[in-house]
Amino acid sequence: MQIRDLPYSDPGDPDVRSGPRFLYWLGRNQLTGQLKSLSWGLMHQCAIAGLPLVVGLAVQAVIDGSGRGLAQAGALILVLGILIAVGDTMLHRTAVTNWITAAARVQQLLARKTAELGSALTRRVAAGEVVAVSTGDVEKIGWFVEALSRFAAAATALVLICVGLVLYLPSLGVLVAIAMPVLALTVLPLLPRATRRADIQREKAGKATELASDTVAGLRVLRGIGGEELFLGRYRRASQEVREAAVGSARMWALISAIQVFLPGVLLISLVWYGAALARDGRIDVGQLVTVYSAATLMLFPLRHFEEIAMAYSFSRPSAQRAVRVLSLERSTRPSTIDAMVPEGDLYDPVTGLLAARGQFTAVVCGDPDEAGRLAERLGGHAGAETGAETAPGTGPDVGKDPAAGAGTTTDDGKRTAPAPLPSVLLGGVPLDELPLDSARTAVLVQDKDPVLLSGTLRELLDVPSSGAVSPGDALDAAQCGDVLDALAQASLDTGGDPMRTRITERGRSLSGGQRQRLALARSLVTDPEALVLDEPTSAVDSHTEARVAAGIRRLRRGRTTVAFASSPLLLDLADRVVLVHGGTVVASGAHRDLLRDEPLYRAVVTRETDDDIAASAAQDELVGADASPSAEAIEEFEERA
Repeated sequence: MQIRDLPYSDPGDPDVRSGPRFLYWLGRNQLTGQLKSLSWGLMHQCAIAGLPLVVGLAVQAVIDGSGRGLAQAGALILVLGILIAVGDTMLHRTAVTNWITAAARVQQLLARKTAELGSALTRRVAAGEVVAVSTGDVEKIGWFVEALSRFAAAATALVLICVGLVLYLPSLGVLVAIAMPVLALTVLPLLPRATRRADIQREKAGKATELASDTVAGLRVLRGIGGEELFLGRYRRASQEVREAAVGSARMWALISAIQVFLPGVLLISLVWYGAALARDGRIDVGQLVTVYSAATLMLFPLRHFEEIAMAYSFSRPSAQRAVRVLSLERSTRPSTIDAMVPEGDLYDPVTGLLAARGQFTAVVCGDPDEAGRLAERLGGHAGAETGAETAPGTGPDVGKDPAAGAGTTTDDGKRTAPAPLPSVLLGGVPLDELPLDSARTAVLVQDKDPVLLSGTLRELLDVPSSGAVSPGDALDAAQCGDVLDALAQASLDTGGDPMRTRITERGRSLSGGQRQRLALARSLVTDPEALVLDEPTSAVDSHTEARVAAGIRRLRRGRTTVAFASSPLLLDLADRVVLVHGGTVVASGAHRDLLRDEPLYRAVVTRETDDDIAASAAQDELVGADASPSAEAIEEFEERA
């Protein structure tokens, strides 16, 4: 795989059983690149290893006064220099290619998983952790994949040099051959402690990243309540913990580096002392001593790769584990037994009893906004519980799950079992979680309460998969985006006044909240799904615009199933049917005006009544009851409430 061929057409099916298995899977899928890097690395290392022999020949030629031998040695040095340059260049090129392609594969896997899970991802994994995995952790994983081939080349070169020295000069070669494994393995007892400290550093850094990401996401709210200093203090404490953990980790790696400098120094001193004694006794030539000494000195360079691979693995293993945690999440689906089709009919949730009749505009009122958000996601097939094996407390698939999914059970040994799966939402009698993912997304579209606008032109924003029955112009008109188009036309002069060609900044930050909300609504209307679920689609606009937007939705979606979670009387009055959900169950349904008159709980939610208001209203109803005259107690209670 070359960089120019990225992205992958299919990044593959990763092994997510553990972090090390995931790293092995990455390396196995880059076997060709690893072999190329290994070949160039061997060429580079062996050419370096050949320099001591040639230098020894040159020294001996000078001692013997052989000009021909010196010329031959010079020619060999030139050839080795060329091989070293070519090998080093190509090794760097192939190793970096392995790094980039491995990182790209991981990023594609994360992007695919994010698209598969949708909004359910951030309910189960913190948004800051997803950011940390897709940035810093991807680099650490790529580093290990890149260092692996260089380490293999260095280890192979060390073995070849040791064997060559034993054959070339046994008296000194045996000393070097025995010392090299000792030098390479001496630091092994220190690696577990260094790895643990690196894990602690990565964990604390990840938490600090999550805190920073979440703080930035809620900065507007924090400023509104004056909470900047509170969260700034929390981040300061988190960053200091990261600093202390990083210092502790650096001390261990500094100790490992010091050992790998000290022990080779002892080897070289011993080698020179013993070799000089042999040369003084005439048992070896001076050129042979220079050759062995030079070879031992150059062997320290590939020996450093042992430290690097240990460091790369210690940092990449927790990073791979974090990536596995995200990649192992699954959308709660059963094996698809239904052809790739888009079913038609009523949208029904058997858990709450909510029924949205086909072709009607149904409004849903919930007193709890969080309950409304969970129900909206469930209608889109995003929520639900998975079955699973027993897990340790606080871990496993039930962590961070939708509370509506159930709490599971606890066994005698303190382990928790995953909750039983909830029945799926039905569209035309067909369970959504038995549909192929593409068909389910085509059938039901959920617009979140806070939809995201990606950067790009307005035309690109509205260029989404759709039925083709609704044009962008009709969708913009229904969403009352006329003022948005005027603002975009004035904001950019290089588009000739065409708002469709005007670029929208990331997340639509150049637009107001109401403008962003209406553009997102227009995008949802363009898709024209069989069932459209809107969570508070008019919460950021004024009352006059809200009434027109509601009328536009009703007009454009005529004959299509539309569900809107809202509490605005202007929108509720235009709905064909209004459903009241309380405590996770449908408690009333009917026309808005009828529910407002007959249902106190509905009236309390829509009119924002307080508990005192509800009690006073109940007392007043008792006073004016048609079947009985008001009692003295009722009159007294009403006066107190009033």
